[in-house]
Amino acid sequence: MRLTGARVFDPQAGFVERDLCIEGGKIVPDAGDPIAAADCFLIPGLTDLHFHGCRGADFSDGDPQGLETMAAYELSRGVTQICPAGMTLAAEQLLTICQTAAAHRAAGKPGAELVGVNLEGPFLSEAKKGAQNGAWLQKPSLPQLEALIEASQGLVKLVSVAPELEGALDFIREASRRVTVSVAHTTANYDTALAAFQAGAREVTHLYNAMPPFAHRDPGVVGAAADSPEVYCELICDGIHIHPAVVRATFRLMGRERMVLISDTMRAAGMPDGDYTLGGQAVRVQGKLATLADGTIAGSVTDLMSCMRTAVSFGIPLEDAVTAAAVNPARVLGIYDRVGSLDVGKDANAAVLDRNLELKAVLFRGQTVFGGL
Repeated sequence: MRLTGARVFDPQAGFVERDLCIEGGKIVPDAGDPIAAADCFLIPGLTDLHFHGCRGADFSDGDPQGLETMAAYELSRGVTQICPAGMTLAAEQLLTICQTAAAHRAAGKPGAELVGVNLEGPFLSEAKKGAQNGAWLQKPSLPQLEALIEASQGLVKLVSVAPELEGALDFIREASRRVTVSVAHTTANYDTALAAFQAGAREVTHLYNAMPPFAHRDPGVVGAAADSPEVYCELICDGIHIHPAVVRATFRLMGRERMVLISDTMRAAGMPDGDYTLGGQAVRVQGKLATLADGTIAGSVTDLMSCMRTAVSFGIPLEDAVTAAAVNPARVLGIYDRVGSLDVGKDANAAVLDRNLELKAVLFRGQTVFGGL
């Protein structure tokens, strides 16, 4: 297959006019049978490293069929790699979701590729728990993390930690040898957050949300992240969580090479308005807004491709938004050697967008799995 006439994403050059050649599920230097893709953008399949559910299913349920539903929906939205996130749950349920993920991957189930598990909890601050269930919050525990890594057969790739908790910095030093540690749901000030990054934390979970604000005398986690060039910063760009001006300012402050767009979707994504649950708590969904009974924002209902499009509508250049939704998440998860760009030799996972950035087709391992050209 040779896709011709499109503008193809290049991590260094932005968008270039060249052919994209695919053979045997891989991107190759040359191939026959041209297919016209004029007036289209070709971008890598996206990687969502922080979402909880969609189409009525939630990763925290530990339900194998629900995970298949999630993988199918994400693939249909141009997200070809997924790293679903758990919540603050009982220890037994955390083991269950990790075992479910391991079984899903071992069975080679269809849909977007499951490339990791994100543990958003239980090592979080009570004061900034947000939609997390406070009944199951606890101090960081290396033995528990090791048990979850084993249960997932090595799929656990991220763990969120509030660095002000007792023992957190020691935990970060050891855990960062195995997984990416992300600062999250925290009351940490600048010094504490900086100490966490110096100890080995390399990411911030949904920057700005569930943490102190970026203030001129106490810059908090945001300021510490800005001063730590090795740290990636997640951003929920659904038009609800972050003001457009802050999205633009954050891309300028951190640089596109450190931004990671996430969806943070819960089970209502792809579903009608109504009543749902997240981490066992009741959630009401109206339009793009999902809230607990007390008004706390409870995740998102906007898929990652739509979040990327929203970022562009806020003034983020398309090449920067694609970098944040495809390149950087793959780097965080350690899979950029085979996905995340359209370089020769990588898996032929791609999304075809029309001139309005609407999804026209999804290619997965060289096959058209959604839409058409």
